[in-house]
Amino acid sequence: MSPPIPRLRRALLVLTAVLAALLCALTSLPAAAAAADDDGPADWTARPAGGTDREARPYVYLEGTPGTVLQDRLAVTNSGRDPLTVRLRGDGRAGSWIRFATETGTGTETDTGTGTETGTGTGTDTGTDTVTVPARTRAEVPFALTVPPDAVPGDASGEVVAVDEGEEVRVPIRVRIGGATLAALTVEDVEISGGTIRYALVNRGNAMLEPRLAVRVDGVFGTLLDRPERPLPLELAPGRRVERTEPWPDAPALDAVTVRLRVTAPGGARDEAEASATYVPVAPAVGVGLLVLGALAVLGSGAYRRRRRTGRGDPEPEPPDKESAGDRQPTTETEAETETETETETRPSVKAGPLVKAGAES
Repeated sequence: MSPPIPRLRRALLVLTAVLAALLCALTSLPAAAAAADDDGPADWTARPAGGTDREARPYVYLEGTPGTVLQDRLAVTNSGRDPLTVRLRGDGRAGSWIRFATETGTGTETDTGTGTETGTGTGTDTGTDTVTVPARTRAEVPFALTVPPDAVPGDASGEVVAVDEGEEVRVPIRVRIGGATLAALTVEDVEISGGTIRYALVNRGNAMLEPRLAVRVDGVFGTLLDRPERPLPLELAPGRRVERTEPWPDAPALDAVTVRLRVTAPGGARDEAEASATYVPVAPAVGVGLLVLGALAVLGSGAYRRRRRTGRGDPEPEPPDKESAGDRQPTTETEAETETETETETRPSVKAGPLVKAGAES
């Protein structure tokens, strides 16, 4: 039995609508992507000039003696469809020595999106370190770096910063200043906080340093941590100070420890520092403290009660006044006998006289 015709028509209408919606969605995706490319920010890069994209210089490297002027170029590439305006400035020690020239940088960039098209343009400095690069163009911007006459021989570092609407690209600058170099490194402010060791590294010399670190921790019953010397992932410029942390997840719960840090660097730089800490469990320490306080409270309460009892009792008898021997009562038989003998000895003698009979006349 065949299904009713109205149901079949409704099913065909629904299927046709679904296919039409899918076709519209697939058609609108490329247009939306193109609109996003047109409306979005232009893609751009900044790097040292020279070399290919695959073999680009990682940073600008310059050498000179104090007082000399060194020159190089910065390549700013605008691969978007709109002109690009970037602001340039120097940052860091060597970056403060940079001045951007008023010359014009030229370059070319090939766009193969709709065929082979070559775009040419210029990057110009308007006197405020601002460079405008046309679409699909790479502009090479010259700059000059003047080494101060009083610069200390050694290595100096900095950066060239290119900024466009909040987005920035940093190009490292490395300068080797001629003269005798001194490698000096110190480790300072060593602290222990729970499972973390904090310290600071300071480059006291005039050469770029790549420090290495060794850590040793000794407790009451022996060595708790012994990490061999390893390179740290940083370059320490002259005069730079870096604060770092060293994790120690196996810190003891109860111990007195001493942490020793040893840092070294090529050129003979070396330094050591140490710090001490005591680890005490919180819960047992609180329990012992409460017991001590309880014992002190009991002792203090007992002493207070004894003092009050002594203050409320009968007063001590005062020493007896000097009384006559006859008024004082003897306390013991020996004392009574002694007193009797004394009275007998001290009593005045009475002379016996003739007895007078009663009624007799003299």
